Amino acid sequence: MELRHLRYFVAVAEEGSLTLAAERRLHTAQPSLSRQIRDLERELGVDLISRNSRGVELTSAGKAFLDHARLVLQQVDAARRAARTAAAPEETKLTLGFLSGCEPEWLPAAMDVLRDELPETAINIASKHSPQLAEGLAKGELDAAFLRPEQHYHDLIYKVLINEPLVVMLPSDHRLAEREAIDPRDLADQKFIGMADQAPVLRSITEGYLRLSEINLDATYRAEYLSMAMSLVASTRAVTLLPRFACNYLPWSVTSRPLLGEAPAIDLVLGYNKSNKSRTLRTFLSRIDEMVQLRPV
Repeated sequence: MELRHLRYFVAVAEEGSLTLAAERRLHTAQPSLSRQIRDLERELGVDLISRNSRGVELTSAGKAFLDHARLVLQQVDAARRAARTAAAPEETKLTLGFLSGCEPEWLPAAMDVLRDELPETAINIASKHSPQLAEGLAKGELDAAFLRPEQHYHDLIYKVLINEPLVVMLPSDHRLAEREAIDPRDLADQKFIGMADQAPVLRSITEGYLRLSEINLDATYRAEYLSMAMSLVASTRAVTLLPRFACNYLPWSVTSRPLLGEAPAIDLVLGYNKSNKSRTLRTFLSRIDEMVQLRPV
């Protein structure tokens, strides 16, 4: 059994599809990936996945194997980071990741803290989707990141920065825009923009809220990021649910309204890897509360 077999299996399990895992995560051909999975199953002597018209599902053996496979890969990444750290003295640098769209709100506050506490530190900035940021933290490519609390990363620690309600985004001249707040039941007959796989936490919260509200609403479109969602609202006259911070970036053709009743909410967290022993990171983390106070409200 080789590490690549474990990486391939975890990718397939998390994507729920051999095709998506091959294209999005592994950048390999789907037939080659299928052979690797069959080789792994042959070595273990059990079936790990079952194939159906919707993709793949884990067997009971696959579910049991998945947690152990993830743990092995996380330990290998930790060992790699430890070896690199031991081979070279720590540099005064910090690599920060930001959920796309959150930079204007959080980067100035972070830079104020860094200029005050760590003026000689070299700062690298990365702007990505939340799952990519979590992957970067797990692999040691990022020191800290402003992201959603992504699951399945057991070595990551998340500190909640804010908890934001979701609001309705809709065309400025939409009939529902005349209301001060929107009853979620009024969304049932609207074209709806859901979140794509690149935003799994927001997608899960949105879809869970609609189910609890007993609204059977299939997404007509799916948006990968904030600006795409805004563009779809403006161009298709559909509606969507986004965190309240998105109101800072509304074009003239799009407006927002709160939801009636208890609105769903989503956390923005500062994440880091518990195995990262950088003194620079520890200093940065000690100023989290100050960053929250410094951000524009």
